[in-house]
Amino acid sequence: MPAATLDLITIGRASVDLYGQQIGGRLEDMASFAKAVGGCPANIAIGASRLGLRAGLVTRVGDEAFGRFIREQAAREGVDTQGIRTDPQRLTALAVLGVRDSASFPLIFYRTDCADAALDEADIDPAFIASAECIVVTGTHFARANTAAAQRKAMRIARENGRRVAFDIDYRPNLWGVAGHDAGESRYIRADSVTESLAPLLPDCDLIVGTEEELHIAGGSEDTLQALKNIRAVSKALLVCKRGPMGCLVFPDAIPARLEDGIAGPGFPVEVYNVLGAGDAFMAGFLRGWLRGEPLQRACAFANACGAIAVSRLLCAPEYATWEELAFFLERGVTTPALRHDDALSALHWSTTRRPQPDTLMALAIDHRPQLAAMAAEAGIPAAEAPQKIGEFKLLAVRAAARVAKGRPGFGMLLDGRYGREALFEASRQGLWIGRPVEEPGSRPLDFEGGGDLGSSLVEWPLEHTVKALCFWHPADPAELRAKQERELLRVFDACRRLGRELLIEIIAGPHGPLDSGTIAGVLAHLYGLGLRPDWWKLEPQADARAWAAIDRVIADNDPHCRGIVMLGLDAPLPELVAAFESSIAAPRVRGFAVGRSIFAEPARAWLAGRIDDATAETVMAERFAALTEAWEARRAPASTLAPPLAR
Repeated sequence: MPAATLDLITIGRASVDLYGQQIGGRLEDMASFAKAVGGCPANIAIGASRLGLRAGLVTRVGDEAFGRFIREQAAREGVDTQGIRTDPQRLTALAVLGVRDSASFPLIFYRTDCADAALDEADIDPAFIASAECIVVTGTHFARANTAAAQRKAMRIARENGRRVAFDIDYRPNLWGVAGHDAGESRYIRADSVTESLAPLLPDCDLIVGTEEELHIAGGSEDTLQALKNIRAVSKALLVCKRGPMGCLVFPDAIPARLEDGIAGPGFPVEVYNVLGAGDAFMAGFLRGWLRGEPLQRACAFANACGAIAVSRLLCAPEYATWEELAFFLERGVTTPALRHDDALSALHWSTTRRPQPDTLMALAIDHRPQLAAMAAEAGIPAAEAPQKIGEFKLLAVRAAARVAKGRPGFGMLLDGRYGREALFEASRQGLWIGRPVEEPGSRPLDFEGGGDLGSSLVEWPLEHTVKALCFWHPADPAELRAKQERELLRVFDACRRLGRELLIEIIAGPHGPLDSGTIAGVLAHLYGLGLRPDWWKLEPQADARAWAAIDRVIADNDPHCRGIVMLGLDAPLPELVAAFESSIAAPRVRGFAVGRSIFAEPARAWLAGRIDDATAETVMAERFAALTEAWEARRAPASTLAPPLAR
C-alpha cells in the first residue's frame, strides 16, 4: 500500500459564514457582518492544517465569488483543494450567525439547492481518498441520499485501503428536516429517523466524536452512558464525548459503569463568547493528537485548548489556533478568561495566521502628497487641475513598477487615496503589494487624514492594503510631544488589529536631532515597550552596520514574527542608497526598500511641466526602480545568515 500523502480529508459542508458584528443584538438588527469560511468539514480541515496536519477537503462550491473565496482561503491555509468541485448550476451555501447573549447564538442556514448539498458519488475520487491516512465524515451530509452515498463511498474506499474513518456527528436538527428554518441554533431534537440513518455507519468508524446530545442521537438514548453503551455494542471506535467547559471524556474500550470513569481531558476556564464552530476546532485539535500517535490525554489537551480558544472569539475558522499558538497556550495557561483580550496570545495568533508574503519587499513609494502638489504648482498647473494630473502621473509610476516586477512576487507600491485612487486600482490589478498612508502629511505630532474615527476610514480599505503610518520621532523630543505620538501610534495599531489590516510604521528621526548607532534601536525598543507590534518597520538609512545590527537585535528580542524592515530613501541619490543597502547586509531583518523621490522626482517635474511624455516618464522611473532592485538583490547576504522567511 502506498504511503499516505495527506493526514486527513474532510467531506461535506463548506459555506460562507456571515457573522453579525453587533454582540448582544438580534439578527434582525445587525448592521454589519464579518465574512469567513464555514461548515463543519471546511472548519476542521482549516483547523487541522493550522495545527500542522496535511489536510484535504471534498465539497462543492458555486461558480461565483463566494465559491472562489472558499477555494482560495482553503489554499492559503494549506488545505489540499483538489477535492473541491465547482458546481456551475448552484450557489455556494451561506450561513448567517450572531451572538444574542452568552447562551443564545442565532443561526440561519441558506442551503436550498446549494452547491455542497449536491455532492454525490461522482465527486469521490478513489485515488484522492486513498491518499489520506484518515477521512472525516460528518453527520449533516448523511441527511440526504446523494451526500450520504458520497460519504459511504469514501468510507468504503478508505477501509479497502487500510485507512481510518473518523465520524463527527455534527447534528443540526433543522438540516435533517426535523426543525424549521428558524431553528438553526437548535443542537438537539430527538428523532428516531436520524438515529436509524446513522446506526449502519457506526461499525465502520475508528473514531466517533460528539457532544452528549450528539451521542444521544447516534446512540438512540437520552441517557449519555446508555447511548455510549449502545454505540459500543456495534462499534469498536474510539468514542469521544465533548462536554464544553468540563472538557471531554474518551472511551477506548468497554464503557465503564460511570461516565466519569472515562479518560478525562479537563477543560479551560475561559469566557464563552461564541460557541459556534468551537466543536470543529475541538475536532481539529483531537485529530492532531490522535493521528500523530499522542497519548489520549495529550490529544484531549489539544482538543480542549483549541475549543477554548475558539469559543472565546467571534468567528470560526479564522479564529482557530495555529500549532505555535496552541503550544504557547498550553505552556503558559490562561491569564485572563477573555482570551480575545490576551495581548500575547492575540499577537501570536495574528502573526501566524496573516496572509503569506515573500520575505523580500521592493517598493516604489509614491504616496507623496504635498511634494507632488508643490511640483504641480511649480509647473504652473492650476490647483483645481492638479489632483487629476498627479493621479495620472501616479498611474505611470504603477506601470513602471509593474514593468520591473513582471508578475514576480516581492514588488510593491506605496500609494495614497487622495491623488492615487485610480493608481491603487491599477496596482491591485497588477498584483503588486500595496502600502497606503493614513497619516496627515508632515504632521508632528502624528495626526491622521480625515480626522475623526480612524476605524471608520480603514473599514473601507481592501484587506490587501497595508496601513502605513509615518511618525517623525526623536528621543530628544519633549515629553508632551512623545505622549501625543504614542497615543496616536497605539490608536492606529489597535484599529489595524481590530479590522485585520497589516501595519507598517515608518520612523524618521534624522531631521529632528542627531543619530548615532543606538538612536533608532532605542526608539524601536521604546515603542515595543508600549505594546506596538507592527508587521513592518520603514526606517531611514543608518550610518553604519552597528546601527543596523542594534536595530535587528531589538526586533529579534521583541517580535521575532515581524516581517522586517524596508529602507526609505529621503530623496538621496541612487549611489548613496546603494551604499546604504550594503551597510545593512549583516542585518537579516532588513528585507527591502520603499524608495520614492529618488526614483520619481526628476521625471515628475519634467512630465508635469510638459517636457517629457508619458512613455518617457514611465521608462525613466522603470529604469531607476530596476537599478535599485538589481542593487538590492546583489547585496543579499548568503542564505545561511538570513533569518528564516516567515510562512505567514
